[in-house]
Amino acid sequence: MTRVKVVYILNSIFGFCKKNIVMLVALFAAVITAFFVPVDKEYIGYFDYKTLSCLFCVLAVVCALKNINFFYMLAYRIVQIFKNAKICVLALVYITFIGSMLIANDMALLTFLPLGYLVLNSTGKQKYMATTFVLQNIAANLGGMLTPFGNPQNLYIYTKFNIPTGEFMGIMLPPFLLSVALITVCCCLFIKSEPLEIETTNISVPPVKTAVYLFLFALTIFIVFRVIPFWIGLIIVPSVLIFMDRKALAQVDYPLLFTFVFFFIFSGNMARISAVRETFSSLMEKNALLVSILSCQIISNVPSAILLSQFTLNYADLLIGVNIGGVGTLISSMASLITFREYVKHNPGKSGKYLLIFSAFNFAFLFILTGFMMLI
Repeated sequence: MTRVKVVYILNSIFGFCKKNIVMLVALFAAVITAFFVPVDKEYIGYFDYKTLSCLFCVLAVVCALKNINFFYMLAYRIVQIFKNAKICVLALVYITFIGSMLIANDMALLTFLPLGYLVLNSTGKQKYMATTFVLQNIAANLGGMLTPFGNPQNLYIYTKFNIPTGEFMGIMLPPFLLSVALITVCCCLFIKSEPLEIETTNISVPPVKTAVYLFLFALTIFIVFRVIPFWIGLIIVPSVLIFMDRKALAQVDYPLLFTFVFFFIFSGNMARISAVRETFSSLMEKNALLVSILSCQIISNVPSAILLSQFTLNYADLLIGVNIGGVGTLISSMASLITFREYVKHNPGKSGKYLLIFSAFNFAFLFILTGFMMLI
């Protein structure tokens, strides 16, 4: 093997590790706990197969829609209407907000952050780039809280506790409405009403593929809402995409799926360690909301949801906590890491400025939302 190939392989491994650090942490945590709880037949019961199946189907269909520029076309035509920087940024943030409710927060960011960059860069409004990216990130994390499939942790908790859909949305409605108000105020305060021009671009989508993929998307929504058994989606979605868009199946965020798998093992093992079980059960009994929020700041919201769900039946406070906890530190949500990576890619050497703006907005949102939910 030549030196060039060795360097290429090492760089590829390093790049993969850097991009999927959360998955590797989850793997490490699962392996460590396996020393305390040796592998046995109870491991099979750790996994929530419906959550994994639903997540796979949603990610696959969203990738297919993204490949035909469906979301890009939809968003660009909406943004094209506006000729004002403030209104345009509001549109970008709202699109991300609504997108997170429909296609999950990470996919919404991967879809609409490039559009934000394109619009601001092509109109000479780069000065609003960091603020817009941060607000899109907050919108993705908080917008997804209203629906069971908006955030990965929602899908898990919704499935694990078998929460009725109406009750789920009722629990999340107060913080959701406050989030909408806060995001709107921030856009109005920090973005000026400056005129701008957006270049016209003709974007079209193939009608047949669009219709088929929207049907598959509707199918996944019915699966999430328990109208259709999840195994039907596992058959239909891959079967259709293997003929129409194999690339979409390859683009599925498999590291995210494996992150769930590893954290299922980790949380399952932790729940079987008596000292850990007693400690977490006691903490969650005292204040499940606050413990959930603080846990997200340290180990992110998805693993927090999986871990803490083993120690409480108070799914309402857990659900609110792991959604509010998605804002705060850079590691509180995998979606925040995606935004940081995208910003640095387009703005090399400006990570310091971004982190300052990110921290100011995120901790402000975290304190306001936490205080509000602890008062009501």
